[in-house]
Amino acid sequence: MFSKACEYGIRAAIYIGQQSASGRRVGLKDIAAEIDSPEAFTAKILQQLVRAQLLTSVKGPAGGFELTPEQLRTVTLRQLVVAIDGGAMLQGCALGLPQCSAQQPCPMHYQFLPIRDQLNELLRTHTIGELASKVQEGLGFLKQFG
Repeated sequence: MFSKACEYGIRAAIYIGQQSASGRRVGLKDIAAEIDSPEAFTAKILQQLVRAQLLTSVKGPAGGFELTPEQLRTVTLRQLVVAIDGGAMLQGCALGLPQCSAQQPCPMHYQFLPIRDQLNELLRTHTIGELASKVQEGLGFLKQFG
């Protein structure tokens, strides 16, 4: 549903959020290893999120990536998705038609509208801090084991 970049970006942000909540910054190598993502690809995604001010990057020997307490409370999944994939999927036609509307609906228009609305609501109402807490509490996982 999301691009691979977006999946990695969300997983990275959750992992960084989990570490930040414990007062730690985390480096690129650790992030990539923890979310099973190629390092160079992860670096590009993280740069996008830093440019969008959804993550913080600190340079130097004690540097790394982190989320401030404010970012943990306020950065939503929707903001991450839009920063990485753009907003087309969250607003557009299920079939990618440029003029899909109630006046000119695509064959999936009326079935897709409620799904798109639910997805927007889910992404808009859940923060990185919330999801990081679930991982911290063992109620969610970023890696498959077994």
